[in-house]
Amino acid sequence: MAIPERVPITHEPDYRTSHIGHYSGGQFFGSVTATLDDGAPATDSADWPRHKRWYAVLHRFAGDGTHTGSDIWFAGTSEQEQASVELAERRLDTWIAALPERRFGDIAVKLFQVTVDGHVFGLVDQSDDYDADHAEFLPDELGFDPPWDGEYDT
Repeated sequence: MAIPERVPITHEPDYRTSHIGHYSGGQFFGSVTATLDDGAPATDSADWPRHKRWYAVLHRFAGDGTHTGSDIWFAGTSEQEQASVELAERRLDTWIAALPERRFGDIAVKLFQVTVDGHVFGLVDQSDDYDADHAEFLPDELGFDPPWDGEYDT
């Protein structure tokens, strides 16, 4: 079974997909997520936290699931992890509050990707890496597979 044209994503309040839904302009997917710089040292290195970068992310989609834009904001590194995450959460909350007629719920979106600071953000076909049909929401590491019912693996 190939990746569907629109990958369903289930809304889960108070979990990884709590900030998804619809608004008057279409659909949205928001998250606070982290990336790790290429070539970062091992996690037991004292220098490791500065390579983990926290972002507020809000992707917007048309009603048919086509990506229409993204807001991606760097909040800080894990050197100040709690402060970075809190800043990102506040920024995401502000963006979502500004979406007209927003309502949280399940969405279905097409594959897309944008690159910011050398990191890929989006819903990407990673079938070759899994030897099976597989789409991954990056950098959130939410994996979608058949039966394409909106459930994901982390």
